Amino acid sequence: MVDAIEEAGRRGVAVRVAEIRARIGSDVELVAVTKGFGPDAIVAAVAAGCTMVGENYAQEAVAKLAAATISMAGEASARLHFIGRLQSNKVRQLAPIVDVWESIDRASLLDEIAKRRPGATVLVQVNATGEDDKGGCPPDAVAGLVARGLNLNLDVNGVMTVGPTSGDATETRRAFTVVKALADGM
Repeated sequence: MVDAIEEAGRRGVAVRVAEIRARIGSDVELVAVTKGFGPDAIVAAVAAGCTMVGENYAQEAVAKLAAATISMAGEASARLHFIGRLQSNKVRQLAPIVDVWESIDRASLLDEIAKRRPGATVLVQVNATGEDDKGGCPPDAVAGLVARGLNLNLDVNGVMTVGPTSGDATETRRAFTVVKALADGM
């Protein structure tokens, strides 16, 4: 019975991934966010063709990736993106498993990542909305963080943001326009 439930879950993930891919096309990379789900979500995402998964919590990421890797023995694997707010003291435990460090918003994180994972790929997170509950550095701090990351020989792959909480289309467009301009200026 458990195998049947797991298979139904995998089929459901595969259907959703196919629907999303049909909407976004092949030029956009898809990161399957599995935070809050068990290791089987990673296995299902990989089985559906996802090559990147996103995790938000350090301890959860470490435990789930170990369990999922055991479950996927001999199958394709996925690159792990750490997408949550990151504390410097968590970098050590995440360094062996994280492939892309998103949400980098301060110099101390760049320093710690460079120490623990030389040459790592990072994305600078911008708080383009000015909301206090959003992570990210202010737009005027991006250039300095990018320069620091490059000086530390990190692969600063770009910038990212989280859209406004309001869901207002005008605010969303404004926030992403700011981030696009920063990315174009890199």
